[in-house]
Amino acid sequence: MAEQGTVVRSSGSVYGVRTAAGTLIDCRVKGNFRLKGIRSTNPVAVGDHVCFDIREDGTAYIVDILERKNYIVRKASNLSKQSHILAANLDQCFLVVTISHPVTATTFIDRFLATAEAYRVPVVLVFNKTDLYNDAEREELEYLTALYENIGYRCMHTSVVGGIGVEELKEAMRGKVSLLAGNSGVGKSSLVNAVAPEVATKVGEISKTHDTGMHTTTYTEMFEFMPGSYIVDTPGVKGFGTFDMEIEEISHYFVEFFELSKECRYGNCTHTHEPGCAVLEALERGELAPSRYQSYLSMLEDKGEGKYRASE
Repeated sequence: MAEQGTVVRSSGSVYGVRTAAGTLIDCRVKGNFRLKGIRSTNPVAVGDHVCFDIREDGTAYIVDILERKNYIVRKASNLSKQSHILAANLDQCFLVVTISHPVTATTFIDRFLATAEAYRVPVVLVFNKTDLYNDAEREELEYLTALYENIGYRCMHTSVVGGIGVEELKEAMRGKVSLLAGNSGVGKSSLVNAVAPEVATKVGEISKTHDTGMHTTTYTEMFEFMPGSYIVDTPGVKGFGTFDMEIEEISHYFVEFFELSKECRYGNCTHTHEPGCAVLEALERGELAPSRYQSYLSMLEDKGEGKYRASE
């Protein structure tokens, strides 16, 4: 009789599954299970609700994955045609970004947001290290905050040094399964440490164990830090793939484009050169952020292999 549980840890080949009773069981996946129409390097991800069987010799195997409400992917580091599922069944994702030290490119932010829209994961943008910004960087912070809030994304400002926004972030995570993502160097670990020190300690121990080699990219874990509140810690995200998105769908995941596109003359408008395109008209009127449009074009480029360029 198969038992049910939630995957709370994934190390590439072994999955830690927590049962309803709170027991943690290490499970494996049968070889043939991997190939059933799943175009990813990991068919099972942290957050998955699964069924598993325990054999007579005590080994446990995952036999089924229950339907996911959502999941989020990135390009697998070594097989660009395949994706790597970072986590499943998320309530929300916090994307940690910085204006400087290091700069987070708006293209990275927009690709992340589009991917999250495609997979139905709500995103909150966390602008971190606000204590380090000079006047020009503060202006950029205010500009980007206004830009993304106008589109409909919640933005938070945090600084671990000054304790700014830490309590607000913790409160936003209460009772939810949250993924923290961000490029290396944006201070994600420090934020986790400020919000949930006990989680950060565990993450630090894991990092030491997997200090070099492949493990750091495949190891993901979900930690409970308040009753019913979980943080999914994932290795530094290098880049987001645009998986399972058709070219004509990409604009659907740029929320403000999707609204405008209803006014386009042609139903199959790519918003690159067509007459009567409401998106291009809004761009000319200054009602659409040029950085968002550039991000959109770069995603089209990925899919169209050089076919799309900004109209001259």
